[in-house]
Amino acid sequence: MTSGDLHAPAMNPAQQQVLDLLGAPVSERPVFDAELRHQLRAELESRLAPLTGDLDPDDPFFVSKHKLGSIHGCEVRMLAEEAAGFEWSVPTARGTVAHKAIEMSVHSRGEPTPSELVDEALARLANDGSTLAEFLQHCDDADRIELRGEALDRVTKFLESFPPLAARWRPVTESRCRVELLDGRIILSGKVDLSLGQSKGTTAGKVLIDLKTGGFAPVHLDDLRFYALLETIRLGVPPRLVASYYLDSGTPRAEAVTVALLETTVARVADGVERLVGLAHGTVEPRLRPGPPCRWCVVLPDCDAGRAHLDEHDSGP
Repeated sequence: MTSGDLHAPAMNPAQQQVLDLLGAPVSERPVFDAELRHQLRAELESRLAPLTGDLDPDDPFFVSKHKLGSIHGCEVRMLAEEAAGFEWSVPTARGTVAHKAIEMSVHSRGEPTPSELVDEALARLANDGSTLAEFLQHCDDADRIELRGEALDRVTKFLESFPPLAARWRPVTESRCRVELLDGRIILSGKVDLSLGQSKGTTAGKVLIDLKTGGFAPVHLDDLRFYALLETIRLGVPPRLVASYYLDSGTPRAEAVTVALLETTVARVADGVERLVGLAHGTVEPRLRPGPPCRWCVVLPDCDAGRAHLDEHDSGP
């Protein structure tokens, strides 16, 4: 990416920082073995082969980045949240609304304001027949105002701090990817917020970006590595770079994709899928892992280990 790839006449320092980080001359882009995709798939399937008898090809076992992140955290919390079920609310809906508005901003031919983008996103989502649409149609005015305000904050920060991208950079939002393993018994699926660039032959060129609020968490890196693995198996060429962009601070955090990183991710995915299948079939006991997320855990009132962890953390040295 160079300044010639962008149609903005001038950029602020935050936008320039993104350009400097994500850009790379063609001569500096890595080249990968064309057999890499087959090697990664074979390794995954070899590790997961013992699960074949427990899985029905007519009822695939779906694995998302959220499930993988949860299984590598506290399994007790994961199961409790699954049992409680998912409900739309302002906190769970604001990201979807903001991402829809950002998607429209990336592909818009004009220059709509953040307010126009958010209002259009709300209107479209309220009429798409989904469970979110039902929530948007029936939420009260206070929730709708709060939701609009929080989504507007995210969209404004994106437009302020991310450089406008030319069509030649092939920006794709909400890009979905899936990999089917063991004759369709296991399906790995992901959806990256923003994809830029393309590979040329076996030379990497694509950058995968997740947009985040708040601060850094290690699971953010794991999520992006998972996307990189799916992209590599799907396309045959890894992304050149994966990055989280933190809207609140206006800072990116990027990581180059290497063969070693992908191999490590294969091991993490295989371990996670094995645990997920075991828990789903009741053949293993859930592991309790106290940590910072205990503060928001639905079982905290009845979890001695979680409360003890928070008491120790809050008391400090």
